[in-house]
Amino acid sequence: MAPTTKSDPHIQAAVSHWASRMIANGIDYNDFQTTTARIDRWEQWSAEWSKTAAAHERLAREAAERGSPISAAEAHVRAALCHHFGKFVFFEDLAQYRAAHAATVENYRQAVAWFDPPAERVAVPYAGTSLPGYLRVPPGIARPPVVLIVCGLDSVKEEMHMLEPLLHRRGMASLCCDGPGQGESEQLPIEPEFEKPVRAILDWLATRKDVDGSRVAAIGISLGGYYVARAAAFETRLRGAAPVGGPYDMGETFDSIPSISQQAIQFRSHAPDRAAAKRNAAKLSLKGVASRIEVPFLVVFGRKDRLIPYQQAERLYAEVASRDKRLVMYEEGTHVCNNMPFAYRPLVADWMAERLRT
Repeated sequence: MAPTTKSDPHIQAAVSHWASRMIANGIDYNDFQTTTARIDRWEQWSAEWSKTAAAHERLAREAAERGSPISAAEAHVRAALCHHFGKFVFFEDLAQYRAAHAATVENYRQAVAWFDPPAERVAVPYAGTSLPGYLRVPPGIARPPVVLIVCGLDSVKEEMHMLEPLLHRRGMASLCCDGPGQGESEQLPIEPEFEKPVRAILDWLATRKDVDGSRVAAIGISLGGYYVARAAAFETRLRGAAPVGGPYDMGETFDSIPSISQQAIQFRSHAPDRAAAKRNAAKLSLKGVASRIEVPFLVVFGRKDRLIPYQQAERLYAEVASRDKRLVMYEEGTHVCNNMPFAYRPLVADWMAERLRT
């Protein structure tokens, strides 16, 4: 992706850090090019992406009118992703933010019945409320194992649409919930002790008859990599964990990440100001925790990650106590290796299938 020529530093940060992520997770390249070409000031970001989303919503309506529900579902997913990436780090206008968030959720909900396999909207009881999520179970397999997909700082369950099919084709169900501070669970602040929501999810999966709740592993994306590592240290029911692009210590990186990411930590941790956000980020650390991890563990990282130093992945790998551990460092990989999803996603899916086979 060519660097942006926009002068607004927020636009520069969004394009340079997240262009490959957006395309890897379902944004059409042409939509990316035409939408960002219309944006000269950061204040336009969300509104312009909503305009692009509206074009896909119109295609969804047209497909439904001609009796093509699958085409309508595909258009709704594209619309959901456009709305999501319009607001994922946009906090300048909370009315726009909330409208785009609601449109993300609603567009995706209109599509899930036509997925293959379909997605069941679920609610996992947690902390006096519930964590909304989607469970997808591949057909023809009696009680398949489950891969829990854990989102990061600014990702949501709807963004994992491109990853899930790799798991289904290998005979695994997928479950992705909005955890504390994410998507529909933003009323809850970020939870540094992420074993708590994972424990609630595992308890809930144990009640299901259509999946094997005793065979569950977790993939964590970006900050979700910290979350699954933390959960693996304290929740021994996990059969394995694979952090992808996750930090070892978010506090150590706080000053170097883009200001819009600092703002995201402030917003999602319910911090009153930037100084409090930095203190909250410091709680997201695996110091004294990584050495407790004994379950199978796969660390995936890109050496050219400009958000999290690759040395944090090496430190995590070195401290993990598991006898079944592996570090995969992609020399050309950027953050979450979003510039090469064709490499890391099949590898992670294969690793999960091996650990969950029996």
